[in-house]
Amino acid sequence: MLKYFRAKRGQKGFTLIELMIVVAIIGILAAIAIPQFASYRAKSYNTQAKAELKSFYTACQAYFSENPLPSTTTCSLALVQNTFKNSGAVTITPAGGQNMEGTTAAHNAGNTTYTITNGTVTP
Repeated sequence: MLKYFRAKRGQKGFTLIELMIVVAIIGILAAIAIPQFASYRAKSYNTQAKAELKSFYTACQAYFSENPLPSTTTCSLALVQNTFKNSGAVTITPAGGQNMEGTTAAHNAGNTTYTITNGTVTP
C-alpha cells in the first residue's frame, strides 16, 4: 500500500474530497447570491420608474410655465418630447390636469406602481 502512494507522488491534481468541498462552497454562495441579485434588480427597476415619473413631472411643469394653457390640460409625452425622453421600459400614465394628480408610472419588469401627488412620488 505504501508503494502505491509513493508511486503517485509525482502526479498533480486535486483529490475528490477537495473538489466536492469546492462544489459545496460554490453551491452555498450561489444559494445566497441569486435571491439577492433578483432583489437588487427589482429595486433598480422601481428606482428607474420613480426617477422617470419625477423627470416627467418636472418637464411638464416647465412646459406649463412657458406655455400658458387651461388648468384642465393634462400633460402628455407628446407635449414634452423635446425635454423628456422616456426610456421605453417605464409606462407613464398622465392624469389630473396641470397639477398631474394621479399620474402613475411603473417599470415593465418592476413590481411597484408609483403615483405623483404635489410633486411627491409615492408607491
